[in-house]
Amino acid sequence: MPLPGPDTRVVELRVHGILGTTPDELTESVASVDVAGDGVGRIVRPADRLLRPVPGPMLSAGDRSVPRIVEGYVWGGMTSGGLSKASWALLFPFALANVAHWMLPPARPGHRVSGLLSAVLRALFRLSALLLTTLFVSQLTVVLLDLVAAQCLRPGGTCQGWVPDAFREVDQLRAFLGLLPVGLVVLLMHRLSRTSWRVTTGRGGSAQHSARAPMLPGANVVTDPDTAALRVLHTTAALAAMALVALGGPFAPSADPRWLVAVLLLVGCAVGCGALDDPTGMTESGGRALRTALRRVPRRVLLTTGAVLVLSVALLPGPLSGPLPGSGAVTGSITAAMVLSCVAIAVLLLPAAALARPTWQDLPADLRPWAGGWMGAPVLMIACLLGNGFGAGLAFTVRQALDPALVLPATYDDVTLFWGTGAVLAVLAAALGGPWLLIRRWRGGPEEIPEEVALLHAGRKEDQRSAASAWKWAGLQRRNLHRVLLVISGVLVGSTAVTLAAKTFGLPRWPFADWLVGLGVLALAALAVGLLRMVYLAAVKPDAGRYLGVLCDLVLFWPREAHPVVPPCYAMKVIPELAARATEHLADPNTRVVLVGHSQGSLLAAVTTARLLETLPEQDRERVGLVTAGSQLQWAYPRAFPGVVPHYALRDLAGSLEGRWRALCRGTDPIGGAVSTWNRQVYGGTLIGVGFREGSEGPLPPATRGPTGALVLGGDHWLPDPQRGPFACRRWVPGVLGHSDYTGDPEWDRAVAMAAGLESPARGASLPLQHQPGGRGVAPAADSAAAGAPVSAGDDEPPTPAGAASRDGAEVVTDRVAGNGAIPLDEVDAVPEEETARETDGPPERPEPAVLPEITEPRARTAPWERGLSLRPSER
Repeated sequence: MPLPGPDTRVVELRVHGILGTTPDELTESVASVDVAGDGVGRIVRPADRLLRPVPGPMLSAGDRSVPRIVEGYVWGGMTSGGLSKASWALLFPFALANVAHWMLPPARPGHRVSGLLSAVLRALFRLSALLLTTLFVSQLTVVLLDLVAAQCLRPGGTCQGWVPDAFREVDQLRAFLGLLPVGLVVLLMHRLSRTSWRVTTGRGGSAQHSARAPMLPGANVVTDPDTAALRVLHTTAALAAMALVALGGPFAPSADPRWLVAVLLLVGCAVGCGALDDPTGMTESGGRALRTALRRVPRRVLLTTGAVLVLSVALLPGPLSGPLPGSGAVTGSITAAMVLSCVAIAVLLLPAAALARPTWQDLPADLRPWAGGWMGAPVLMIACLLGNGFGAGLAFTVRQALDPALVLPATYDDVTLFWGTGAVLAVLAAALGGPWLLIRRWRGGPEEIPEEVALLHAGRKEDQRSAASAWKWAGLQRRNLHRVLLVISGVLVGSTAVTLAAKTFGLPRWPFADWLVGLGVLALAALAVGLLRMVYLAAVKPDAGRYLGVLCDLVLFWPREAHPVVPPCYAMKVIPELAARATEHLADPNTRVVLVGHSQGSLLAAVTTARLLETLPEQDRERVGLVTAGSQLQWAYPRAFPGVVPHYALRDLAGSLEGRWRALCRGTDPIGGAVSTWNRQVYGGTLIGVGFREGSEGPLPPATRGPTGALVLGGDHWLPDPQRGPFACRRWVPGVLGHSDYTGDPEWDRAVAMAAGLESPARGASLPLQHQPGGRGVAPAADSAAAGAPVSAGDDEPPTPAGAASRDGAEVVTDRVAGNGAIPLDEVDAVPEEETARETDGPPERPEPAVLPEITEPRARTAPWERGLSLRPSER
């Protein structure tokens, strides 16, 4: 890292998280203006009253102040806003199936069986996604062609009597009425899958198509080369499914050549989806020949064939005077195939995850992938069953609105039984899980203060109590999110088993079977109506649109890989544009760039930093830093996506940054958590743990206390929440903040200075040790002093260096005040010899939470770190 010169400046490039953020909120200014971007991805800066861009506040770095430019990248407009983006929620099952593909465990390098299993699983995921598309389109065809055109508007019918008889007598008109809206939906899906965000620059860390496992986070999050082929296969299969509904279904052979064409199209599309290459290029073998064969002209031939097939069905529909026999056959066969593919994936994932286990078996349990790398199966199952449920719920809702006497296919009875059973099982799971969570939440009594909380909020009893409650609840949420998904999938599996048993073995109808079917109808109708209402509210009310955008924020980070009919991936635009902006700033040799990401933005910032480190020259890489706040880069992403953001990739990124990755953490944050440390515990009045250290991982030096009360352990800055303060000349936010307002903490600026290489964590000091009854607590102080660990001063005096330095460079501070039970170091010999011998015979006893070191604030005085900048030499 080059030494900072007089012209050094820092560019703080911020990226917001989910729920969207206004430019003013992102830059913490009363006004902001765009300085780059295209209006979709916006680079903004604070502005003055004349709306001219201005730099940010000076950055205090050690004993000097450095000019700082605050910029923010606003990407929320890519996922929320307007009716078109609100309607993306209807495609949520498709997007969730695409996300499930990214959750596969990595293939074991050099292991043939692991590579084969990985290839088969990817093929099955793509096949399941294709079945989900065809099921959605066939269910729409059942609603419009069967319920409306063939039954409600049949000649001589009484449903919707206002329709003239002349219209009812013309089958072609009714067929067009039923097929045209579905065809428009398929066309919109095809156009949506062709849409991508335009990247305004091609510079700055564009990833190359790689055939190796990622060395840094997100290295294989690249553009899918098979999207065009997958898009055509999905569209063609959807058109073929529409035609089969009118032609009698796949199991009713007919002399009509259109039936054979439809079946061949469906089978060919299924084979094509399974045989395509892995879009991320993780293997060297695959369907390259098929990708070559599906070039532009063959793709157009397929689409034209499917369109002509549907048009011929509209012109020659056959009899439309009652329920169509093909409705139940098509939807039932697709549902059965989808269930079988989900079961096959669940079974094959077991050995695949077991073979990948050596890549994470040495990690602590809290860092290993969820469910041992098996989470892709339940997520895919949830996606498939949600898609099936929405289509069935729409059918029941339309039938009830038109005429309850209309007949739906018999397969829909199985769907109602499934959802009725699922509703009962979900209620039972909630009835059992709710009390369990409450017991875990209040276990130990509300007065129990965790050791980390007591150390972080030393001297503030009220803050300890409020923080302890928030820590417990946030920890429960982080630890049990994947269990909630497993419970949901378990409920769906139980409902599927009951439904299949009732259908396959012809079990007698139970006395409450009709009640379950009625409950399932209500659940399906509520699902369809609720989702449509949510889309409507999101289109007319901006606040509702922001919360609906959370779904898009979470699932649209991932490029199209298994399912092409999903909205465009915003990461493919945000990451290269962020990297290009950072590269532009780094062209000035006196500029240091710190990428700052909050929540979901931390993933974007981390991947962007990794791209920069791979593309920049050495002298520029040393001027790049990273700050994450409220991040999920430890407890969520490496565990849910072990093949994309593995633990070792985060370790390598931290090693490449050489201490310039700082993470702001709060134990009260239910969404964010630690990033670079784990196995934390309080020992001898000091926070210790294991984490990343210079490209490796292992035990870390004891945590140091920052000037505003934060505990810095490795790269993690644990913030007091509620904050200490108020602080002079600083915005102060009272109360428990949880996941919000990280920029309001004074430790924010210190973390940015460290990430820029302008300050060292060694500036902090530890808490004073306190004397416990019977002389306990003396040996830890002596051991700390002997080992060079930091020991801090009491409250009545500012810390005074003793002239020695700890192993990690932290200042050793002598305790000069024998107040509040603290024992000065020069009085250690006054301790009775038998007490000293008892303490030195073995390892020092771990202090109980009730007697953790505390700092009491003398009247008219404040704790040293609360005096903040006043402890630093004034600038001349």
